[in-house]
Amino acid sequence: MGSQVSRNDFKWVGSDEPHATRRKLILQKYPQVKQLMKLDPIFKWKVLTLVCIQIITIILIRNVTSYLFLFFLSYCFTGVINHSLTLAIHEIGHRQAFGQTAVLANKLFGIIANLPLAVPMFIAFKNYHLDHHVYLSVDMLDPDLPTAFETKVFTTSFTKTIFIFLQPFFYTLRPLFHRFKKPTAMEIVNIVVQITFDCIIGITLGWHLVLYLLFSTIVCMGLHPLTGHFISEHYIMFDESVEKRPKNPNLETIPEELIPQTYSYYGPLNYITFNVGYHVEHHDFPSIPASNLPLLKKMAPEFYDNLNYHTSWTKVLYCYITDPNAGPFARSKRPYSEPFLEKYQ
Repeated sequence: MGSQVSRNDFKWVGSDEPHATRRKLILQKYPQVKQLMKLDPIFKWKVLTLVCIQIITIILIRNVTSYLFLFFLSYCFTGVINHSLTLAIHEIGHRQAFGQTAVLANKLFGIIANLPLAVPMFIAFKNYHLDHHVYLSVDMLDPDLPTAFETKVFTTSFTKTIFIFLQPFFYTLRPLFHRFKKPTAMEIVNIVVQITFDCIIGITLGWHLVLYLLFSTIVCMGLHPLTGHFISEHYIMFDESVEKRPKNPNLETIPEELIPQTYSYYGPLNYITFNVGYHVEHHDFPSIPASNLPLLKKMAPEFYDNLNYHTSWTKVLYCYITDPNAGPFARSKRPYSEPFLEKYQ
């Protein structure tokens, strides 16, 4: 079964959402950061290109019968693009396609970006993901926190490996157990458009290609190097505790609330994942498009350079599975309270 996890509880912290404090301090010192809060004009064209590539791909392979070839193509190409599209959806959920005021345009574009994934997810993801930012690490409110079921079942190297395989299902279902939200009209639109697209593909090219797109979405959100970002973003994966202060003497007077409950990844896979690895930076400034997050890090180096960070998502997955210190409890958590909920409503 493998080694048993050593943690038996979350790392409870008492601070308010730490990135709000960091954001305030950074803006006080570097007001020019606001200049980075502008749309990336080519972002939407990148997304449309990926959607077109997926459609062209399934047209080209419609007569392929080799399951081995299809698996290889799915794992190394189609699934990689689908994973990139899930992260494009993440960006669109923050209204980075058409701007903060173009609410409907962003929603419709997100539904288009959703098409190659085979399952409708954009609108629901957007509705729950914003809670992850507002209620980061808050018990019962942050939809990204592991459920009680996960903390009880996935406690050995063997079961953690199973968890990684099934990660897309847990990532999708978690929010429903934390704070269920009634489906909105736009979610229904998302579902209808996606089913229509799937039916068009199934009728014209073959239903096996719908299953192929679905498999591509699932396989590259499971045991795949790209999925290391799910673990690296908020799990405690370092020997040093998350509260450890940076060594830069310029930061000695910064309060405890500055220390993030988030970790970044600085490596080449950011190029195909819309810089999702710059995760501390993203939580500090969700309004800055992904393409400008490296510029934010360079603009305010003393706020980022001494934080723990990852350089390999593959190593993250390996360490998560094999390290007894890693597991579902390796997360910071803040206690839930009604006043806290009212504060942000």
